Amino acid sequence: MIFSQQLHVQDVSDTGMARRLVTSLCHELDFNEVRTGEAALLVTELATNLVKHTAGAGGDLIFCPLTEGGTTGIDILSLDKGPGITNISESLRDGHSTTGSLGGGLGAIRRLSSVFDIFSVPGQGTAVLSRLWKDLPNKTSLPPVLLLAIGAVCLPVLGEQACGDAWAMKAGCDRILFMLADGLGHGPDAATAANLAVAIFEKYAPRSPEVMLSLIHTDLQSTRGAAVSVVEVALKEQLVRYAGVGNLSGLIITGDTSRQMVSNNGTAGVEARTIHVFTYPWTNNALLILHSDGIATHWSLADYPGLALKHPSLIAGVLFRDHQRLRDDSTIVVAKADSCRVLL
Repeated sequence: MIFSQQLHVQDVSDTGMARRLVTSLCHELDFNEVRTGEAALLVTELATNLVKHTAGAGGDLIFCPLTEGGTTGIDILSLDKGPGITNISESLRDGHSTTGSLGGGLGAIRRLSSVFDIFSVPGQGTAVLSRLWKDLPNKTSLPPVLLLAIGAVCLPVLGEQACGDAWAMKAGCDRILFMLADGLGHGPDAATAANLAVAIFEKYAPRSPEVMLSLIHTDLQSTRGAAVSVVEVALKEQLVRYAGVGNLSGLIITGDTSRQMVSNNGTAGVEARTIHVFTYPWTNNALLILHSDGIATHWSLADYPGLALKHPSLIAGVLFRDHQRLRDDSTIVVAKADSCRVLL
């Protein structure tokens, strides 16, 4: 398994480190040399922007490996709390660069990316998403079962190599199943519990959320335990089924309405006296957001006008940037209807 990585970029020397990091990651993911070189170029541009446009504060680059429809890729997020961009359209003009870098600015990054998105608020910072596929597929080449666009950030607490959070998904013809696990505490033992939950999920899925959670609870008894939630989005039925134990958050956001899904008390692998499944309505314009307690709960998308319209990876990145708790592992998973898909 190849894990997500985070790099704080504040100095010119960090730009070279970012380039080496993405090059190494692309080699691990078996990117060809041309695609690896393109990744290095756009990461150099993003890192240079963080150094030159954040008034010395810098920002973070997050590298998230992903697999979708059997295709390998990487999400690269650039997150800062700098002065923001006043005129995004101008900044995206092909060849526009205020940093003097060779890449040609955000226009070049957009051109090299399989998926590109940006969210910026003057005075509050900028978030940029670049998704790169190993084999450069376009949206219409992906399998038709992928009816939701999905993005996530999953990172260990600062100073830890092992992440005590983990998540997974399984897609069917008209439904997608998600699992999020937060091993108790953090470090290697927490990671053992969370990663075992993923292995159990991948072995037995797809089954109903309550059955999946019960299986995970039983098999985690050899570990320190974890908070776990299993969520099924049934697209044709327009329903979400949710089963969870422990301190995890699950929300369905539709327009100005946010609905918190209910988890039962307990810890999978330790004590889960009651496993109930709760059912909620789903609409084609809804957002599903799952996160561990490494993300604070007191936030509202209403504070981010226009963010709900962005790619799920960018939504996850902005919420991670602004609401990460620095003393715990952090995971946030976001899913929404893929506008390029139509469920018949």
